[in-house]
Amino acid sequence: MIKLNDLVMQFQNKDEKAFEKLYHMYSKSIHGILFNIVKDQSIADELVQDTFMKAWKNAKTYSAEKGRFYTWILNIARNTAIDKLRSKSFKNTKRNFSPDWFENMITSHDDMEESTNSIGITKFLPKLSVKRCEIINLLFIEGFTQKEASKHLNIPIGTVKTRSRNGILQLRQMVL
Repeated sequence: MIKLNDLVMQFQNKDEKAFEKLYHMYSKSIHGILFNIVKDQSIADELVQDTFMKAWKNAKTYSAEKGRFYTWILNIARNTAIDKLRSKSFKNTKRNFSPDWFENMITSHDDMEESTNSIGITKFLPKLSVKRCEIINLLFIEGFTQKEASKHLNIPIGTVKTRSRNGILQLRQMVL
């Protein structure tokens, strides 16, 4: 069995087989996170493709010293979803959503729980302090930006950044 670091190096060297393997390893959990942000199955499908294409295009920018590959590609996915939500075309299509879309938006948290469990994150979140857990949930599970989380929690953005960084460090220690 090939090691993840070797697979990522092959991916960075534009090996299509490595791309396929990484796609099969991560696409389902990335899709779950994207779906939780955009609340639309077909858009999430499209964003998974966009995420992996951006990762492929920018593979050389990944550095194992800065963090895990999954975290790197997850950030690409999250940013891709946020860009989509902020796009004019998405805002225009949102005007025409059916009531089913809004019902799905309210009830879709079960899917997210399952997808984050598949990558093993939710079992570690309760071990964080309440404040750190809240920030990690807003930023990485709910898809808030740091500015949005700051407004939502009515705390300074610097506090959001500090709690996020400390929460990620604590999660990293638990997972690794």
